[in-house]
Amino acid sequence: MADATEEETVSAEASGFSDLSDSEFLEFLDLEDAQESNALVNMPGPSSESLGKDDKPISLQNWKRGLDILSPMERFQLKYLYVTDLASQNWCELQTAYGKEFPGFLAPEKAAVLDTGASIHLARELELHDLVTVPVTTKEDAWAIKFLNILSMIPTLQSEGHIREFPVFGEVEGVLLVGVIDELHYTAKGELELAELKTRRHPVLPLNTQKKKDCFQVSLYKYIFDAMVQGKVTPASLIHHTKLCPEKPLGPSVLRHAQQGGFSVKSLGDLMELVFLSLTLSDLPVIDILKIEYIHQETATVLGTEIVAFEEKEVRGKVQHYMAYWMGHREPQGVDVEEAWKCRTCTYADICEWRKGSGVLSSTVAPQAKKAK
Repeated sequence: MADATEEETVSAEASGFSDLSDSEFLEFLDLEDAQESNALVNMPGPSSESLGKDDKPISLQNWKRGLDILSPMERFQLKYLYVTDLASQNWCELQTAYGKEFPGFLAPEKAAVLDTGASIHLARELELHDLVTVPVTTKEDAWAIKFLNILSMIPTLQSEGHIREFPVFGEVEGVLLVGVIDELHYTAKGELELAELKTRRHPVLPLNTQKKKDCFQVSLYKYIFDAMVQGKVTPASLIHHTKLCPEKPLGPSVLRHAQQGGFSVKSLGDLMELVFLSLTLSDLPVIDILKIEYIHQETATVLGTEIVAFEEKEVRGKVQHYMAYWMGHREPQGVDVEEAWKCRTCTYADICEWRKGSGVLSSTVAPQAKKAK
């Protein structure tokens, strides 16, 4: 399995930091998106003490007023969303919004949790296959690696084998969603099971609120995967959202890797044709079972498992609600009063308008890392 590297940045949006979604943090952003994210870090915002013409601090309300003409997708220059973006909205939508507005900020303790979780996922992936580093120089190369990984895993799924880190993508409510499924395998009864690994800092199972976020995440994976194997995802839709250039020749490193895998291709378009044909003609089944496995980070002890019932109508309803924010049809929402305990570990608690209730906050207040007790 190939691992694209070269100036790419790791996606590290966290939600409910006591139970982070580790898997997608191994997923690399396209080069262009990484450069845009780096540029956004340097843009003035509420945390950078922006000054007006009279050299007085600009309130967060006034700062946001100038951005309201753009949807969050436009303002943050997003071509697509990750499944974990929507899952984080299920935890706290306003936290997700602040995470996009302050993309360069990650508290040290969260970074440590990410590193540990990523290491555990990597160890499990290496149990099934080796990772090969393939240098990439364009976003077309980066997507080519995703496609080559899919092509290498389809035969294993056809023969009822066991795979890990399967890329998924598809248009949902007009927005492209991208993610990585932790694990796919067949049960003794021949059912295709999705297994999602969640690591826990403490040896206890998560609260029901956290489980709901995880259940929504795996349900989205099934929704997108099923659409892929049923031929509902099209190359035209993918190109439209990602602005990829299918005619662009692949880089030499990617071409060599493709040839070693037995694929005679020259451009991203050649690979895309192979992938979509393979997905629709391989007769792969839809996912039958959704399972979440919780393990303790320090001891690797399995704390418990959760079997998730897939409710398509409920999933679609949530997606429509969450996408309304990204499309600019409504403002982000904070948590209900009953779930205000989430604010205790939130990076953005000090600047949160929803929590303060006033709706106006000085731009001189910046996110601060919580002090360890």
